[in-house]
Amino acid sequence: MKNTASLISNFVFYYPLFMSYLWMTGGLLHYFLIERRERKKLRADDPPEFPKVSVIVPCYNEQDNVREVIANLARLHYPNYNIIAVNDGSRDATGAILNELTEQYPQLLVIHQNNNEGKAIGLTTATMLTDAEYLLCIDGDSLPDPDAIGWMLRHFLKDPGVGAVTGNPRIRNRTSLLGRMQVGEFSSIVGLIKRTQEMYGRLLTVSGVICMFRKSALRSVGYWSPDMLTEDIDISWKLQVHGWRLHFEPRALSWILMPETLRGLFRQRLRWARGGIQVLRRYAAPIVARRRPMLWPIFLEYSVSVVWAYCMLFTLAMTAATALFTLPDSWRFASMPRGAGVFLFLTCCLQILVGCAIDHRYDTRLLRYLLDTIWYPVAFWTISMVASVIALPSVLLHQRRTRARWVSPDRGIRADTPASAPPQPPVPAPSHAAPLEQHH
Repeated sequence: MKNTASLISNFVFYYPLFMSYLWMTGGLLHYFLIERRERKKLRADDPPEFPKVSVIVPCYNEQDNVREVIANLARLHYPNYNIIAVNDGSRDATGAILNELTEQYPQLLVIHQNNNEGKAIGLTTATMLTDAEYLLCIDGDSLPDPDAIGWMLRHFLKDPGVGAVTGNPRIRNRTSLLGRMQVGEFSSIVGLIKRTQEMYGRLLTVSGVICMFRKSALRSVGYWSPDMLTEDIDISWKLQVHGWRLHFEPRALSWILMPETLRGLFRQRLRWARGGIQVLRRYAAPIVARRRPMLWPIFLEYSVSVVWAYCMLFTLAMTAATALFTLPDSWRFASMPRGAGVFLFLTCCLQILVGCAIDHRYDTRLLRYLLDTIWYPVAFWTISMVASVIALPSVLLHQRRTRARWVSPDRGIRADTPASAPPQPPVPAPSHAAPLEQHH
């Protein structure tokens, strides 16, 4: 028992450290081998052709954000695109505002769905109605960089095997401590993870807040799954299982809102954990049957993280029992290896510095949040542990397929303004975008 206890304790402590150094190594390799080659380029090159792109915005109760989002989309630097907003049974004024905006922006098409059908249905409906081959899908609070289409489209034009390209989300609500901590998270954890996964060939997930898809790829896999809690993780695996490649484009920025309450943040992460476990359960057999060994590393990585969560819970319980009760020596758990606290702190500092140094080019204000985010990697693993422990039984015990419907997300403190977003120059709406009639 003592050897087992030691093994579990070492796994609990060293696994997050190993992953941290793996992500830092992968992030640095991605930067020096891929990103640094074009570090002086501030704007995307004009592609050899300008195929039509549809920007799809599923909306549910987004009355506070929809005007700003549509206005931002009208300023994209691309001559041939339209905007499709899907009002998915919103209970607020989202639908009425979108109707008003069609008079101001002729490239805007509005689809009204009477009921809350879920984001996957909204995306699929818009995809089937457009004649564009390339689809830029964003969330209802997302403000893409004006050059986002150009940066992402080049991957598709260069390689016909690319099914999706995910962008680089940046946090814009930074007035609270929790908001500022997530600024560091998206650079030191999310950004490093995506760069590392791209280096070994596959991505766990595209970012639902900004991702471009090839329509023929979506058609070949049956579009988004309406019964999955996280449609972005599901479509990522569905495309890759069927042989399509995904890419990460760090220059395709999008400024988003994130939860600024612990309750909102935990609900978001619990949904992500449930969605991830749903994907593991659904695609375990297909990746073996279709002989997709390139997917095994990310499948193993996520599976081990769930095992780690339960080992961590067991370690905490046994450590508490050791402190409170008299247990046999073979049952005693040591809380941490000697010097672990200092090592952990230095690793957190190093990970934050590496992530911020890489992303500083895209978000020049990152370093000012360094002191706010030093300990966020510890919080990240703690939240991940609790979410995974709760998510696994809830997914395994809930076998019946039901449609995943919208739940209004926590968009942060409403008094905040988008002042932290990068300045958007007043570029006029593209003159080449074909006017579309409003669809009800």
